[in-house]
Amino acid sequence: MARALDGIVVADFTHVMAGPFATHLLRLLGARVIKIEEPTRGDALRYYGDDRRYDGMSPAFIAVNAGKESIALDLKEEGQLAIARDIVRRADVLVENFRPGVMGRLGLGYEDVRKLNPDLVYCSVSGYGQTPSRYRDWPAIDNIVQATSGMMSLGGQPGDPPVRVGFPVVDTLTGQTAAFAIVAALLRRARGGGGDYLDVAMFDATLSFLTSAVVPYLVTGKTLKRTGNIGYSGQPTSGLFEAADGRMISLGVVQQRQFVALLEFLDRMEWLDDPRFATPDTRREHAAELHALLEEVFRSQPAAHWEAAMSAVGIPCGMVREVGEAAQFEHLHDRGLRLPLTVPGLPNGDALSILNAGFVSAQDAPGVDAPPPALDEHRAAVLEWLEAGRAADGDQVKRG
Repeated sequence: MARALDGIVVADFTHVMAGPFATHLLRLLGARVIKIEEPTRGDALRYYGDDRRYDGMSPAFIAVNAGKESIALDLKEEGQLAIARDIVRRADVLVENFRPGVMGRLGLGYEDVRKLNPDLVYCSVSGYGQTPSRYRDWPAIDNIVQATSGMMSLGGQPGDPPVRVGFPVVDTLTGQTAAFAIVAALLRRARGGGGDYLDVAMFDATLSFLTSAVVPYLVTGKTLKRTGNIGYSGQPTSGLFEAADGRMISLGVVQQRQFVALLEFLDRMEWLDDPRFATPDTRREHAAELHALLEEVFRSQPAAHWEAAMSAVGIPCGMVREVGEAAQFEHLHDRGLRLPLTVPGLPNGDALSILNAGFVSAQDAPGVDAPPPALDEHRAAVLEWLEAGRAADGDQVKRG
């Protein structure tokens, strides 16, 4: 079955995480992604991690490069730069995440390449955007933007030091924002709108992602209070509780009807007559007392019991899992979220898997079954494709 981006060719000048995650999502939707890498070591992400057995094909690289094609080009050498221009000429999309100005100095800036390919969708990913500003040239990586955007100030308890989110969330959400923008631009192009230039900034994408924290400040002038593991509602029944086996469960009881259902399930309906717990506001005021009473109940059964029993009757509850446990959760199989992959030459290379795009489609399910490329693995195939394109163009000129 055809997928949404079948036939779309992406010239991928990206490296590390934010840009490659964007082109990875496009690949999952069916696009052909030609990854242009520097010749000596390629994408730096190939060497991330401390297990040298994976050098050149690190787990992080595998995660966002499956099914792409690699050609190594020294863009400072005119003959190889000409090959890059030929790829761009035949592409539908170009994605790059160099610091602002680098692509222009190479002769591959948007104003340069639109002369080669007016219908190109060109996407630049950077820390603070391409437009002139005091921040344009500031270097930025994930943890920097976690800091400058305010994200680090939101987690933990009041008085705690800033806390970094424990994975490259800014890189990932920026890549997703870029992919969203690219698909929108391709739709616009299909409707006759022509090519486009997309300027995606990590800082901008992060502020947009933090809309539930930023907009309340813009409306009221007040910043959100740090509430640790208590949810956005501020209700003490949307926090963590210890179960009998020492593991934690997370409740999501934020509405009055949900609180009534929780008390009915726990056979504690008399708590509704306690003025401390009668309303959401009084429960916030007496959060410590309510938490202690609930945790006393939850310590009577293991966490898995509470997760299954409460979820079955519609009370939001989930057991806190380690990432490894979540990756083995049977839900991933039920939803087609894990994609099996064979990567020759690696430890357990015949039994690997990556994650799918995160949605299910009845018409054109996303996915990929080819491994990530070795550096320059597809040089011959890409050059053959370019030559075939030139031949087709020549035939068309003759017929014209």
